[in-house]
Amino acid sequence: MTLIPELTILQPADKEQIDLPRTSEDELAVGKKRLYIESYGCQMNFADSEIVAAVMRNAGFATTSTAEDADVIFLNTCAIRDNAEQKVRHRLKHLTGLKRQKPELLVGMLGCMAERLKVKLLEEEKVVDIVAGPDAYRDIPKLVEEAESGQKAVNVFLSREETYADISPIRLNSNGVTAFVSIMRGCDNMCSFCVVPFTRGRERSRDPYSIVREAQDLFDRGYREVTLLGQNVDSYKWKGTEGTVQETENAVEAHSHAPSTEPITTFANLLEMVALIHHDLRVRFSTSHPKDITDDVLHTMAQYENICNYIHLPAQSGNSRVLKLMNRTYDRPWYIGKIDRIREILGEDCGISTDMISGFCTETEEEHQESLSLMDYVRYDYAYMFAYSERPGTLAAKKYADDIPEDVKKRRLNEIIARQLAHSSERNQRHIGQVQRVLIEGTSKRSEDFLCGRNDQNKMVVFPKGNHTKGQYVNVLVTECTSATLRGEVVNE
Repeated sequence: MTLIPELTILQPADKEQIDLPRTSEDELAVGKKRLYIESYGCQMNFADSEIVAAVMRNAGFATTSTAEDADVIFLNTCAIRDNAEQKVRHRLKHLTGLKRQKPELLVGMLGCMAERLKVKLLEEEKVVDIVAGPDAYRDIPKLVEEAESGQKAVNVFLSREETYADISPIRLNSNGVTAFVSIMRGCDNMCSFCVVPFTRGRERSRDPYSIVREAQDLFDRGYREVTLLGQNVDSYKWKGTEGTVQETENAVEAHSHAPSTEPITTFANLLEMVALIHHDLRVRFSTSHPKDITDDVLHTMAQYENICNYIHLPAQSGNSRVLKLMNRTYDRPWYIGKIDRIREILGEDCGISTDMISGFCTETEEEHQESLSLMDYVRYDYAYMFAYSERPGTLAAKKYADDIPEDVKKRRLNEIIARQLAHSSERNQRHIGQVQRVLIEGTSKRSEDFLCGRNDQNKMVVFPKGNHTKGQYVNVLVTECTSATLRGEVVNE
């Protein structure tokens, strides 16, 4: 049996410690060059690193657990905030020292930071030999060959077609239970603060049959949860005759909502197709844009128990004027209407998370208070919270002054964080006394005697190990909680 290797992937909790990346097992291989990857930022980057690993495996590379043993090192980067880029530059300083000891070592920058800076990155960071944007990963073996000849190698071409649908990702640093499945690439939303449309290109959807095949393969290999990924999954749309509905029985059954000729597959259709693979395959998705999430999606979630009752619905601000400056294309009442619709169709226990930005250009104190009041209205289960960071090339950088003092941004951010901690604790307390179905992901980080996994609402649940193992579903009676974790005991319901 061929062992699938792991590569180092930094998870969100690791981002503050990039000098100590998590390592993984070496692939047993003789006479092959060694590859080492670190991935930063969003889930899309983690999924992209799995594509890169597959491309490099086909080119004859094997993986290593340490940068010191590598012939090629790739940093898959994030450009969403300046802080994310500074962390990568800090990491490059360490690699500069490593390259002095090993001059033949090749260092490549992949992803959004590479796409944003392009050739300028080679000028600013002399240690870098290869620069490849998110749509150039098929070309990486050629770029490596070029760099091996002593030339700097760059491909930052953005494609209108590339989805990597035909490449089977190598699951990186996997727990063998949960996996990401990319369903689309790029973004057509021009939020004024966001660099993604410039670093990942225009929006394009992957054909649904390849998605179903990938999810089916994961289930057959023992995975029990897939997360469908896209910058804006709700705008997923596939129209065409490429592939046939007969490719999979599940696709035949699930495609009933689409027209019989020239079928159009919407995100609601796709959710159903994946859910029908097996009732023991959990389905999650991220991220949703408030302007695009439809009642069809919500009703599909309600129809299938294995589609998780959780939605990440970024608000960014609670004030309509600021939202207009952000070019979010909705206002506060519209967003609240979407929240009300989610609660109406999916119930009060549906998990909802958000992104929130403090100190956007010209934001007043009163407008900041409206963000806090929106949080009070929704009572999010979780939030990603940031102080505004101007990104070069974005619409906001071109049109608006970054005029909120840093100390004000940080104070407002701290108020947002404090509010969210209170709401997270309150939302978790709702589960005390409830029995939650939990998919076991592994051993608790704090004790070998406890296991952990997530419930339907994407909340981590910790419970005594007993005779249970990773990959099983168990029913857990929740007995206590913190703002981040539920704790309980397995019951036989």
